[in-house]
Amino acid sequence: MRREKENIEFTRVLLVGVDTGEEADFEHSMAELASLAEAAHKQVVGTIVQHMETVNRSLYIGTGKAAQVKAYAAQAEAEEIVFDNALSPTQIRNLANELELPVLDRNNLILDIFALRARTGEAKLQVEAARLQYMLPRLVGMRENLSRQGGTGGAMSNRGAGETKLELDRRKIEHRLSELEKELNSMTKNRETMRKRRMQSGIPQVVLVGYTNAGKSTILNRLVEHYGERSEKTVTEKDMLFATLDTAVRSISTGDNRPFLLADTVGFIHKLPHGLVKAFRSTLEEVKYADLLVQVVDFSDEHHKQQMEVTEQTLKELGAGDISRLVVYNKADKCGMEGIPQKKEGRIYMAAGQGCGLEELTGMIQDTLYADRVETDFLLPFNRGDLVSFLMENATVLKQEYTEAGVHLKVSCQKQDAEKYSLYRQQSAGA
Repeated sequence: MRREKENIEFTRVLLVGVDTGEEADFEHSMAELASLAEAAHKQVVGTIVQHMETVNRSLYIGTGKAAQVKAYAAQAEAEEIVFDNALSPTQIRNLANELELPVLDRNNLILDIFALRARTGEAKLQVEAARLQYMLPRLVGMRENLSRQGGTGGAMSNRGAGETKLELDRRKIEHRLSELEKELNSMTKNRETMRKRRMQSGIPQVVLVGYTNAGKSTILNRLVEHYGERSEKTVTEKDMLFATLDTAVRSISTGDNRPFLLADTVGFIHKLPHGLVKAFRSTLEEVKYADLLVQVVDFSDEHHKQQMEVTEQTLKELGAGDISRLVVYNKADKCGMEGIPQKKEGRIYMAAGQGCGLEELTGMIQDTLYADRVETDFLLPFNRGDLVSFLMENATVLKQEYTEAGVHLKVSCQKQDAEKYSLYRQQSAGA
């Protein structure tokens, strides 16, 4: 049975989890699984949990619990069974046979969400590659099982029809993966070319990172709107897991010649499938080239500390663990915090959804990026209009005066620029 909500068909699912005591917060993991199910357009009709020291190799859950799951699913008219952890190919096959319903694990569920959210051509190809990588070993496991049923003679004619079909499916998947790899490599080269151009521009790059649904896209959108960008430059912004998959880069300019590029990235999550990290690596690696990371945290979530740990671990895996970082405790208004925005060393408490703390955050970003700026005076000959233009575009001009000797500029500029044009520097405005 299906119900419709907001013109979207929701599949009825039963959630199943095994608590072995190894999960730091098992109840939260199951609650997050329910949120993932909703994001994948599924209606949770029940949850069954089994406490075991170790999972069952064959069925993941015990045989008695499997019978209970089957009976409950029938009573609740569930259409699928979703398990909280990654299942082996054998477990998925055995569970599907035992429960007589489609079986998904957490990885499968996240892949489904990514497939629903993918908008750009690159994101769609990345998701397809991840899904095929997920399917391949499961097909191989099924093929090996059928091979034992089809005989041991080794001749092609002895193989069962099912085995032959799976072998063809495996070859098709491997061929498609090869095609996807070539297409994605081409896109990666284009991304690298664009990245080099941004780096050559000299404008520092800031990347928003953090757990999914912490408010990264909201921050990017509010800053884009606040500093005069066109509305079509905003990105998808919804209160749901993985609302945004594509990396969006926007220019933020406050008019004081301290611009920066701001990039939004796909959110992280506990137990993010390895196949997705691999498929989205070219997109996620944007963080490696950042001058500054802005880690966005949902301060209203009681599990925000664990989410910060997941973000930290993911950044290390991407080789971005040592990049300078500011921490944004977002949604501080939702937990009753007063007097926001509040700035402390290296962090800010704010509410981006309410437009609270935008200017303060921008100032912190600029102060960090342009920390090596110095105030200095230049006296530039009239025939060096090129240097006047350069400083007007790349420095903050504090004072401008035309004298008989040339153009006097008092500026705040990069230390390297002050040293580069030291020939024209003055010790003081009156020198």
